Amino acid sequence: MYSYIKGELVEILDDVIVVEAGQIGYNIHIPASMIDNFTGTGQEVKIYTYLQVKEDDMQLYGFLTRDDLNIFKLLLGVNGIGPKGALAVLSVMTPDDLRFAVLGEDAKSIAKAPGIGNKTAQRVILELKDKISLEDAFEAKTVHVAEGQSATSSVKNEAVQALTALGYSSSEALKAVSGVELTEDITVEEVLKEALKQMAFL
Repeated sequence: MYSYIKGELVEILDDVIVVEAGQIGYNIHIPASMIDNFTGTGQEVKIYTYLQVKEDDMQLYGFLTRDDLNIFKLLLGVNGIGPKGALAVLSVMTPDDLRFAVLGEDAKSIAKAPGIGNKTAQRVILELKDKISLEDAFEAKTVHVAEGQSATSSVKNEAVQALTALGYSSSEALKAVSGVELTEDITVEEVLKEALKQMAFL
């Protein structure tokens, strides 16, 4: 029904924002991580939306990018994950992080989301693995890095690509690199060294 809502941000609550557009104030549920992107009320925002309709209720869910919205919809398709669970996952993980967690079978990272246990995290991996490809994950990450997002993610990508070039499977490479603690100034070479150490224990 709605593709996006563009208007003035008039209120910011814990997990809801109010956007006024056309003299109507829309209550929009958002991931907690989104709040950091707002400088305050009074600014114009463009929120990509998903409308959930129940017999007795309608709720709007909002995201800053269409990519966030698409990942939210993918999560809704997982058995046992509703809008609150999907928001919880996107509150602790970016879409890129989720793609790599799914491809690397990193249930522990997904289970960090409030209300998402290990069994549900495993189900997310099982049901989304065929819907996310390594190529798509790298392509999306490259776009986001080009837009100025996380430099450490770029280093992580290069390390995974280097490991797959050495003959490791993408799943093995992702698992090993995900186990390396990344800092802002870490180099690809340092990530590779740590990842290869972990490979020895896989």
